[in-house]
Amino acid sequence: MDNLALLTWLIPVPLFVAFGLMALMAYGGRLPKPTATAIAMTGVLAALVLALIVFASSLRLNLNKQPVGSSFPWLATGDTTFNIGVVVDPLNLPFVFMVSLACTLIFLYSTSYMANDPRYARFMTYLCLFAGSMLGLVVSDNLLTFFVFWELMGFCSYALIGFFYNKPSAFKAAVKAFMTTRIGDMFLMLGIVYLWSATGTLNFHAIMQNEDILEHLVHEPALIFGGLSAATVIGLLIFGGTVGKSAQWPLHVWLPDAMEGPTPVSAMIHAATMVSAGVLLSLRIFPLLNATLAHVPSGMGTAFNVIGFIGAMTALIGALIAVAQFDIKRVLAYSTISQLGFMVAAIGMGAYVAAAFHLLTHAFFKALLFLGSGSVIHGVEHGHHHLAHAAPAGHAEPTGHVVPADDHGHDAHDAHGTDGHDAPSEPEFDAQDMRNMGGLRTRMPVTFITFLIGGLALSGFPFITAGFWSKDEILGAAYQGLTEGQTLHTVIFAVLVFSATLTAFYTMRQIALTFFGVARTEAAANAAENPWQMTLPLGVLSFFALFAGLMNIPRQIPVIGTEWLGNLLEPTLEASIKVIGHEHAAVFSFVPMIVSIVIGLLGLSVGWLIYGAKPLAANQADPVEKLGGLFTFLNRRMLWDELYRAVFIMPLQWIADNYSRIVDKGIIDGILTGGYAIGGRFAGLLKSFDERVVTGTSNKVGEFFRDLGQSGRELQTGRVQEYLVSALIAAVVMLAFFLFIQ
Repeated sequence: MDNLALLTWLIPVPLFVAFGLMALMAYGGRLPKPTATAIAMTGVLAALVLALIVFASSLRLNLNKQPVGSSFPWLATGDTTFNIGVVVDPLNLPFVFMVSLACTLIFLYSTSYMANDPRYARFMTYLCLFAGSMLGLVVSDNLLTFFVFWELMGFCSYALIGFFYNKPSAFKAAVKAFMTTRIGDMFLMLGIVYLWSATGTLNFHAIMQNEDILEHLVHEPALIFGGLSAATVIGLLIFGGTVGKSAQWPLHVWLPDAMEGPTPVSAMIHAATMVSAGVLLSLRIFPLLNATLAHVPSGMGTAFNVIGFIGAMTALIGALIAVAQFDIKRVLAYSTISQLGFMVAAIGMGAYVAAAFHLLTHAFFKALLFLGSGSVIHGVEHGHHHLAHAAPAGHAEPTGHVVPADDHGHDAHDAHGTDGHDAPSEPEFDAQDMRNMGGLRTRMPVTFITFLIGGLALSGFPFITAGFWSKDEILGAAYQGLTEGQTLHTVIFAVLVFSATLTAFYTMRQIALTFFGVARTEAAANAAENPWQMTLPLGVLSFFALFAGLMNIPRQIPVIGTEWLGNLLEPTLEASIKVIGHEHAAVFSFVPMIVSIVIGLLGLSVGWLIYGAKPLAANQADPVEKLGGLFTFLNRRMLWDELYRAVFIMPLQWIADNYSRIVDKGIIDGILTGGYAIGGRFAGLLKSFDERVVTGTSNKVGEFFRDLGQSGRELQTGRVQEYLVSALIAAVVMLAFFLFIQ
């Protein structure tokens, strides 16, 4: 156990070492690409090996009774000390495997995808810190070190989203992501401070597995919102961190703009790191949330109602907006927002295992889809650059469906492999616009097959994909609450069913627009498959997109759900939760499974009939554009950015401008100017006093002694006779003094 704990400590270390070495060596661009690749791949492979050893060894242990880990004092503050430590328990064990494997595949993919970028070493350096921070977060045993790694990931996301920092839309997206997630982080920090003040510890197991502490938090009135318990307020404050990091409504607006970063960064953020961290945080504090039900035995309680509502709202918003997007990565971005909403809604329904299960499977197939989209972009760019270099002088470039920049400046494709400038070399062509694609299944067969697998998993294609099993479990939890008459579950079930149908539809739309029909541009007609460094990760992730769901399929499913295969995840996770509120044991039902099958096939079928059976021709309008104003509304992202600009940014800007004009320039500057005038007058008086009194007196004294000296100089004639006369006079005076005065 001690050796296993030591190995757990070491999991993120190789990546931090790689980051340190590359940061020192890459200054001034002195680190060659082969060296950067060797250091980065060595670091991530070492972390993967350590993670696999810990994962395999822990499978043989009963982690419910005795988690693996250790801690030691880190920061002394008066009479208390903050500890730092690591743990491997039933919740984070699958994520130790998933994160390390996904990061390794993304690193390998990046070695080819970013190979021609002049700042390749810089990119790999940040990627090492990003992956190491997520692994450190996963194995952290307390909220303090969890928060440290959480913030490190926030910095890495800022640096990598804005990696092409000469492009205005990129650095604006980086700032937007950083500032938006800071709002959630503020709530998280308040929750951590409150929890520390109430319990004296931040250790997950010391709080979440201690019924006495949970009982105390449940029955202690909150410092604010007196009608709520401390447990409810702390849980909601910490959940605020999830809202920011996992892009939940209303803080969802940063995630689509994160697409301005290189595609491997998108895969890291959307699958292996940031957004996963947010949901993992809520899973970590689930026993605290669950304990709040002790106050409301007849319902789900305030915390769960808030979380469930936000999750359902996010799932619906993401799915609706994804339907009307043309950027291949932006569709996936809104898909991620929607799927995260599914997970959060599951937590809000008390479906702890379903949320963790979907988080795991989603990480694999969403990483696959993002890397697949990068492969598509890379292939189409190859075709476009090939044409540009092959065209004779004066020959017009092949034209495709050109998309002008929108209000947010999203006019540039992923700028990897450019000539050293962050703006793309041919800004008139957008390699990420699906209307510029088509027919790629024959040009890029590996990318097509793997992307199809990922898309089917996202859509919940029945039985053969991991996404079906995990999404079905969330719908099953909602249906169970519906049958029990719980309003929240009923609403969530209806919203998620509709959102899942839209998911299948926009996924088939994306696949058909990208891969089916004929090439709608010469760039797509000349696209080429990518090197093995990019296609191998797609193949590995495809395996998990298909089979990762087998870890938790219901045993009631005949043939497939065998005794040795099914329900491996659920018993372990449920046994790890101390419950003092309501039990959330899942009851299997074929009804939600049938619903899941129907909506998945329905969405895919409608998408195929509209886009697959009659593929779009070049310059043909997308059928969804026939929705008119609704399409414009969804295409412009429901105007959330404009709403926030009108409600928050512009008023704050007005306040700042008027504060500057009235308070700063009018009042403060007026006071300072008046003060300067008074000070100037007082200084003038002091100057006059100095000149006339101080300096004048000293000058008069000087003049007196100067005149006295001048007079004395006249006595020094140099004549002996005069000196004798003077001496005689002095002698007479002295004689007279002594004779007559005394």
